[in-house]
Amino acid sequence: MKPIRTQRLILRNWEERDRGLFFRINSDDRVMEFFPFRRDRAQADAVFDTLCSGIDTRGYGLAATEIAATGDCIGFVGLCPVEFGSPFADGSVEICWRLAPEFWSNGYVTEAAKAWLRFGFEQLRLSEIVSFAVWNNRRSTAVMERIGMRRDPALDFDHPNVPDTHPALKPHVVYRLSAEDWRKTLL
Repeated sequence: MKPIRTQRLILRNWEERDRGLFFRINSDDRVMEFFPFRRDRAQADAVFDTLCSGIDTRGYGLAATEIAATGDCIGFVGLCPVEFGSPFADGSVEICWRLAPEFWSNGYVTEAAKAWLRFGFEQLRLSEIVSFAVWNNRRSTAVMERIGMRRDPALDFDHPNVPDTHPALKPHVVYRLSAEDWRKTLL
């Protein structure tokens, strides 16, 4: 993908130097609080390798997010296809993120997510972008609201990939933003 620059960030392809950070955010209890798993090194490396190859072929994906002034990779923000069906239509695209805790509360996710919305609506010509999170993940839903997404309770669902051994993590809320509503925010 061609890097996307914001005021403070560079959204770019993953590089080998990011591998350690990727493992760290996928095994950190605070970062993964709303996920039923933590990835060990081999699992994180496998996902990292998949992300490296996937972002190149589509031109978008879960991009490494770097602070432009320091060159520090802080996690990822990006777009990806929703890989399961209901309640989402085929071809639905999700915006998602994961940052190392020391970079939380600086507005980085909001800044990067706004850039990805612009890319999704202007370059990819998407009609809608969705996001979802465990119902009580207030940090993520607050970002969704800051970037202009609105909750659609009719689409709330139990996540099919969360095992029954983690019932508190199954209920998810859905937020969405149409291209039309996004364009209104630009006026």
